[in-house]
Amino acid sequence: MPRSSHRTTGDESASNPPGSPFPLGATALPTGTQFAVHAPEADGVEVCLIDPDGGERRVELTTRTFGIRHAFVPGVQPGDRYGFRAHGRWDPHSGRRFNGAKILLDPAARQVIGAFGDPSALLAYEDDPFGAPSSRDSLGHLPLGVVRAAADRVGRPARPEVPWDRTVLYELHVGSFTARNPAVPQHLRGTYLGLAEPAVLEHLARIGITSVELLPVHTTFTEPGVRARGMRNHWGYSTGAYFAPDPRFAAVPGEEVDEFRTMVDALHAAGIEVILDVVYNHTCESAVDGPSISWRGLDAPGYYLLDGRGSDVDLTGCGNTLDSASPAVVRMVCDSLRYWVEDMGVDGFRFDLASTLGRPGGWRFDSRAPLLTAIATDPVLARVKLIAEPWDATGAGYQVGNFGVAWSEWNDRYRDTVRCFWAGQHGVRELASRLAGSEDLFAGGGRLPWASINFVTAHDGFTARDLVSYEHKHNEANGEENRDGTDNNSSVNHGVEGPSDDPSVVEARGRHVRALLATLTLSTGTPMLLAGDELGHSQGGNNNAYCIAEDAPAADAWAIDWDSADQNMIRFVGRLLRVRASAPTLRQQEFFTGRATPTGRPDLVWFDSAGVEFDTDRWNDDSVRTIQAWVDGSDVRSYASDGGQVDDASSLLVLHSGGPADITLACPSWSSSRFVPVLDSSCVDGVPADTTALEPGSTISVTGSTVLVLRSAGR
Repeated sequence: MPRSSHRTTGDESASNPPGSPFPLGATALPTGTQFAVHAPEADGVEVCLIDPDGGERRVELTTRTFGIRHAFVPGVQPGDRYGFRAHGRWDPHSGRRFNGAKILLDPAARQVIGAFGDPSALLAYEDDPFGAPSSRDSLGHLPLGVVRAAADRVGRPARPEVPWDRTVLYELHVGSFTARNPAVPQHLRGTYLGLAEPAVLEHLARIGITSVELLPVHTTFTEPGVRARGMRNHWGYSTGAYFAPDPRFAAVPGEEVDEFRTMVDALHAAGIEVILDVVYNHTCESAVDGPSISWRGLDAPGYYLLDGRGSDVDLTGCGNTLDSASPAVVRMVCDSLRYWVEDMGVDGFRFDLASTLGRPGGWRFDSRAPLLTAIATDPVLARVKLIAEPWDATGAGYQVGNFGVAWSEWNDRYRDTVRCFWAGQHGVRELASRLAGSEDLFAGGGRLPWASINFVTAHDGFTARDLVSYEHKHNEANGEENRDGTDNNSSVNHGVEGPSDDPSVVEARGRHVRALLATLTLSTGTPMLLAGDELGHSQGGNNNAYCIAEDAPAADAWAIDWDSADQNMIRFVGRLLRVRASAPTLRQQEFFTGRATPTGRPDLVWFDSAGVEFDTDRWNDDSVRTIQAWVDGSDVRSYASDGGQVDDASSLLVLHSGGPADITLACPSWSSSRFVPVLDSSCVDGVPADTTALEPGSTISVTGSTVLVLRSAGR
């Protein structure tokens, strides 16, 4: 294959000590660096050492072990830049796309530096992906790997290790969350260190967050089609390096590794876990007509699902799919996950389009597939939180409730049910199942209620404020003529599309958001809030804010406007999560079964607006808009840190979706003698106007959609 036209120095064929095939990547040692890269079918692989002036020195990795090319190169130290060139067959129809003219990023690089140049220089082919290879050198047009010294693992704060039943997830974007926060120093806004600022930690603690779930922070490269529109990828679901933190969130360029670790340590010191959203289902290389950046040029058949003609099989909607049955992929994913746990300190992962990880060869889903099994049984990874997004871009990939016992899952059935109930679109039959932990989805195979990650909003879709302000998506800013994003939102606008200063509209929208968030935080299962919902954040009706203008500063990239934060909503969410934390009946670790408790009472009973227990006719009446849930406190299936069972008061939840109504509090003969109101979502801060204890059978009047929480008096 053609050699580089850039200046090269040194003896390309010089022999070096073989080193070891493991670990993969660049391992800095006292007198040099060991390089190892998976490329089993390459005829030869060179590590390309790039000096500050762009000069290139190539050193052949002469030893091959287990399909890995490796060598020790004396004198290479932390901070040095490098890439690989792989030489071999150009046979696109079989998936072999070796082209030595293309410098390749190390799949195991711990740090990445540089920007893209001419996108056409990254194409391994000339005019047709199945035609002749390109002879154009890509050096100078692709970011490079950076040799890193080994991380110090000692002296770091202890992990919070928050039990699942106490976990409250908070999904946030590192850049957007602090980019406009005036309490964060200007130079730290939109960065890893911005999340470590005292004001940010105080806000998270104030509202009761236990675990932040960060949108992808693996180094991201914008997709070619998005770049062509003058946009950049904002969310980060286009991974370019699975071991390297994204440099766009660094306060000081080049310091992103240390800054990420500092952020994790600060969050841990505040008792908050760090969960990473990870994208092991596809890469930034798109389909076969896309760029040759890393994996495709080293071993396309080993990394990707390919059809019989050498084209990518696309289960992800992103052009390619990693082959979860390939040993190379299993090793890469598990190595990456362990690195982020052991060296970077994170506490768990949310797996984007996780169903692809359980479809070996692209066929049917198997919860015991090689990659899922490797993750769940790994002695390091088995101890952290594992969360699956249980679908992919195909119908066969929809697998909610079908992952193994070690996994929690995003529950979109919960999202849709709760949205529809508060939008007045259906009754209470399915709502009851979602409130009680979705036993119908998750009880099989020994799973527990925390397996259901409950959410009503997420990065993908409307924010809570937009959900009650727009009936239709408004994604024109994405440059796709509003074709992108879902049309199935179960949203309402309360009479006005978009912003309104009409007091009645503003009041109705606030009440609607409070009812949604109250339902979410008080349901059995693991709640996940979208960062900014407690602040009143809006995206102007955009329900697919995945991209932004290429030159937009972080402050203009869907950033949360802290200056206009809804202080009442902040107080309301804080009260919600305090109620949840203080009421083990609402976060139990076992499903309700209708079992008799030690007092002889059922563990959970449902009542209608008249205080009468639901019968079959009422369950099937979609006009019913009120439901009451009595949860007995004498047999709470939650446990203290010492293993002892928790005792609690009984709780009564009342959910009413509709206009003014009179509701009779549930009054079975075995109920509490009195109920004390502790939360009223019709009040802007959630504090009931009257906390006088109420007798069973009392009639209360509500003025509209409302969530009430009452607790047994005297407990």
